[in-house]
Amino acid sequence: MANHVRFLGRTVMVQSGNVEAAYGALSRILSHDGLAEAVRRRRYYEKPCRRRQRLAYEACRRVYNAEMGRKIAFLARGSRQDPWLGC
Repeated sequence: MANHVRFLGRTVMVQSGNVEAAYGALSRILSHDGLAEAVRRRRYYEKPCRRRQRLAYEACRRVYNAEMGRKIAFLARGSRQDPWLGC
């Protein structure tokens, strides 16, 4: 079962009995995949209205973060002209 594609990326080897480090690595992998958040969300029933609100909020947040990243990348660019030449 550990060689299955679904479980292969979430497999952590315990080296020299260091379970705490392996647990930390596994929790980082699961949080990066978003699996922990999905499990936490499915613990209780989510009404369809709340689900739509959450999905709309997440979509707006993604758009906002993408735009801010684009603006920051533009401002951090070294080869752009100075917008305030005379000041």
